Amino acid sequence: MLERRDIHNSDIPVLCRSCEARHRGVCGALSAEQLVALSKASSRRKVEAGSELIANAEAVDHYSNILSGAVKLTKTLADGRQQIVGLQFAPDFLGRPFHDASAVNAEAATVTSLCSFPRSALARMMNESPDLQRRLFEQALRELDEAREWMLTLGRKNAGEKVASFLLLIARNIDPGDETGNGELAFDLPLTRADIADFLGLTIETVSRELTKLRSSGIISIEHNRHIVVGNMARLVARSGS
Repeated sequence: MLERRDIHNSDIPVLCRSCEARHRGVCGALSAEQLVALSKASSRRKVEAGSELIANAEAVDHYSNILSGAVKLTKTLADGRQQIVGLQFAPDFLGRPFHDASAVNAEAATVTSLCSFPRSALARMMNESPDLQRRLFEQALRELDEAREWMLTLGRKNAGEKVASFLLLIARNIDPGDETGNGELAFDLPLTRADIADFLGLTIETVSRELTKLRSSGIISIEHNRHIVVGNMARLVARSGS
């Protein structure tokens, strides 16, 4: 990872200098001194797809910044039925401050890199830094806005618009696997067709059919079943109904 250089880097811990959570995430509210203190209590790790990160109703003892990859949030009913209720990407903050237990299951949808730190360390810094509290509050509001937007997608858009909206969500958030000089954007789908169907409230057959329509229209190409190349983002936006 290339180090970002700016006038504030001299006192910043080396591991934090290139971190998107510092530039665009909650750690951007911390001073150099606070970053040094937090880095001493932090640990970085890479987890494989399918790894459980947080269990529903599990006691919260640490939080994480997502550095790369995608995380799937789910809720489970008493009879075992499960619903995907959200996706998180870098540099999102994973966890919910001010709560003793998690209200969702969090699972790595892809190979995911995390920077984790104790709950107690963050609680201490929230007391010291109103800017950090503001950043966390802003993320909560952003997630609320995104949830409302997704309610509109699920409640009012047709199947084709839903699948296009999902691809647009991934294209705008997940780490690009390839960018060409022709304005194309390439990425691997972080979810299986079954998970996409669950997330969109569709059948697997409908998801596959709508992906085929997008490919036939020349809006996307599909390689090895999960590698997507978006040839024209404007056409994908138009197809999503946004």
